[in-house]
Amino acid sequence: MNNRGQMGIGVVAAIMIFIVGMVIVNIMKPEVTTARSAASGLDCGNSSISDGTKLTCLAVDFTIPYFFIIVFSAAGGFILVRVIT
Repeated sequence: MNNRGQMGIGVVAAIMIFIVGMVIVNIMKPEVTTARSAASGLDCGNSSISDGTKLTCLAVDFTIPYFFIIVFSAAGGFILVRVIT
């Protein structure tokens, strides 16, 4: 297959990866909110929690942005692999 075909397949696959990633993010958002709530035990809104719990709250908060970075990296990497090879 020529380079134009490879680029077309790469773009279509990258769009598919992006769409699937955004669907998964919409599924993850309520779970992150539930994990941070007082009912789950983390109680991230409380100012008198321990340092370990604060660190756990921070790790839970980084889940969504980290997932965005992974999705964009995978989609961009797939396009780059198709263009370079």
